[in-house]
Amino acid sequence: MEPVNTFTEHDRLIQGSGTTAADWRHWLDAHLPPAVDIDALSAAHGTLWVVAPHPDDEVLLAGGLLALLAQRGRLAHVVAVTDGEASHPRSTRWPVDALAAARREETARALAQLAPGTPLQRLGVPDGGVAKHERDLAIRLASLFGPRDVVLTTWRLDGHPDHEATGRACASACRLRGARLYEVPVWAWHWAPAGDPRLPWTRAVSVPLGAQALESKRLALLQYTSQTEPDPSTGASPVLPGTAIARLLHPYEILFSP
Repeated sequence: MEPVNTFTEHDRLIQGSGTTAADWRHWLDAHLPPAVDIDALSAAHGTLWVVAPHPDDEVLLAGGLLALLAQRGRLAHVVAVTDGEASHPRSTRWPVDALAAARREETARALAQLAPGTPLQRLGVPDGGVAKHERDLAIRLASLFGPRDVVLTTWRLDGHPDHEATGRACASACRLRGARLYEVPVWAWHWAPAGDPRLPWTRAVSVPLGAQALESKRLALLQYTSQTEPDPSTGASPVLPGTAIARLLHPYEILFSP
């Protein structure tokens, strides 16, 4: 039976240090969802799309899967919804235009680490404003997807407004085109207690990564230095501190199936 999602947006706040990676690992090791068939997931007769709200989300939500596919001689298509230009407000180290350019370069390096030659499309939706452009985004995504395609994106209740709006837009586009949608928690690992019953575990599947794919994912995340290093001009801590990265570096990736 599908759990009822009774939490509100106030339950999904990304603040503090969050649930530890060790707590999640302990729970997941004991309750690991069934493994998904990689060949079925990778859309043998269509395209596998990874739709990232921001540069780095493609690695956070599916970096291991991208590496696994590359090991098999296959490539997914990545869509960057925004250029991530709003991650460092009031920064003189990272003014908006320089930050957008840096994050584009970081994406190129990360994909080269995971799966060289990965096709990448940038949609240029304003960072922090995806919800305002959700309808247009759904239409643009629907023009890309086909009825045999598989789409991975961020969960519609992930806690970050851009993640949730991207998830909703992908869901709309998939319904319109008949594509198959998988949603992936990224920030939910932060705000949810380990094993939170309000998450849709009955729809969860796992992607076992193996040591090589997991290491590729780790190295790909390190390419995003704008996100993993503090900002000396504002005193801000890293957007992706080590604690956040650790939560996304388990030896499996968790997806919520349709």
